[in-house]
Amino acid sequence: QMQLVESGGGLVQPGDSLMLSCVASGRAISDYFMAWFRQAPGKGRELVGGITRAGFPTFSPDSVKGRFTISKDNAKNTVYLQMNSLKPEDTAVYYCAAKQARYDTEYDYWGQGTQVTISS
Repeated sequence: QMQLVESGGGLVQPGDSLMLSCVASGRAISDYFMAWFRQAPGKGRELVGGITRAGFPTFSPDSVKGRFTISKDNAKNTVYLQMNSLKPEDTAVYYCAAKQARYDTEYDYWGQGTQVTISS
């Protein structure tokens, strides 16, 4: 079993930056494809970025491209999501997830989420 715990969310103003962290325990993130998702009120879950076992970032939607960066530190068993130039539409609960292979359909593990609110 792998446990994922997100942190770093909060209330910030438009244009600010936040870095979210996802600390894993029980399994090594180096053995998993890791990803960040978000879910805004009344909307479906959206993938905002992934990172391969080797540490290469993968797909990100146009809505966050150029503003959000995913990275990881295998020694700390932690995945990060750096979010810059935040907009009100980025408001959502952000979740970390893990799956064993990049092209698997389902994710095996999910965190509990951290709330990010962008408001002036």
